[in-house]
Amino acid sequence: MPQKKPVVAVVGATGAVGREMLATLYSRKFPAAQVIPFASSRSAGSKVPFGDTELTVRELKEDVFEGIDLAIFSAGGSTSEKFAPHAAAAGCVVVDNSSAWRMDDRCPLVVPEVNPHALEKHNGIIANPNCSTIQMVVALKPLHDAAAITRVVVSTYQAVSGTGKKGLDELERQVRQLFNGQDPEIKVYPYQIAFNCLPHIDVFLDNDYTKEEMKMVNETVKIMEDPGIKVTATCVRVPVFYGHSESVNIETKRKLTAKEARAILAQAPGVQVLDNPKEKIYPLAIDAAGEDLTFVGRIREDESIANGLNLWVVADNIRKGAALNAVQIAEELLKRDLLRVPDKGLFLKK
Repeated sequence: MPQKKPVVAVVGATGAVGREMLATLYSRKFPAAQVIPFASSRSAGSKVPFGDTELTVRELKEDVFEGIDLAIFSAGGSTSEKFAPHAAAAGCVVVDNSSAWRMDDRCPLVVPEVNPHALEKHNGIIANPNCSTIQMVVALKPLHDAAAITRVVVSTYQAVSGTGKKGLDELERQVRQLFNGQDPEIKVYPYQIAFNCLPHIDVFLDNDYTKEEMKMVNETVKIMEDPGIKVTATCVRVPVFYGHSESVNIETKRKLTAKEARAILAQAPGVQVLDNPKEKIYPLAIDAAGEDLTFVGRIREDESIANGLNLWVVADNIRKGAALNAVQIAEELLKRDLLRVPDKGLFLKK
């Protein structure tokens, strides 16, 4: 008996990632019976593009999820915390793009190329990882399977689109102001972002790491399902519109040569190797923008330790880092016939 097509909601449909969610559902021909965009009351009644047509945005309320099979949330942590439990209580499976549920033991944290099996035990809410974590673990998982990674040192170079439209607008505005001899107006970031790098993403915690850095530490261990992997991160905002870049240093139990690593990554799902230093071929953020793959280059052995490798990892943070990964999770749920909620009241229980 053919599986019925699900009714799909996109929550936060008017934002940059929400619109990308809609575009990704359409471009990947996700087999939805209907796609319904939701947003706050101030956006209700507006139109959002969906392929060659437009959809009318509905107001997000607690009681709107009856009859909806799948909801992809891209509306911020507080919205997810409030509305996702009501969606699950209505029997609607949630794929959430915020940080609200990522470290909740009831919720799998999934990158389909890495740990799709985690979906088998979902309870109604599935977490989409942080953008910088996603692209890194896509590159690390095949290397971990081959040689057992014990330590990761990562430095990120993250685009302003990670802050949303306001980040994009701030960079563009400051560039124009500086070119016109004006003082840059600083609203979004603590300092000027144009022609600058800020080693500060999200708030600082008691250990002097930022919340963004600790997301990478904790999420990597959960996704890779190996508490033995030690991770340390420095996350930097850079004046790039789209595409996060990462310098990743790994240490493994078994030695991997650079040649072996290239061969492994060349066969890895979702990865494209661009690595020919003699021809100046390596991944660039401007080339990754608009692409679905995670690009890896500058693969070389770390000569300071016995079993170390350096990698340069680049991906579009709005696509693979958010919208694409969420839609891939939805596709995997459909493929595995997992669009059901085992305990509809789980997330509403006190």
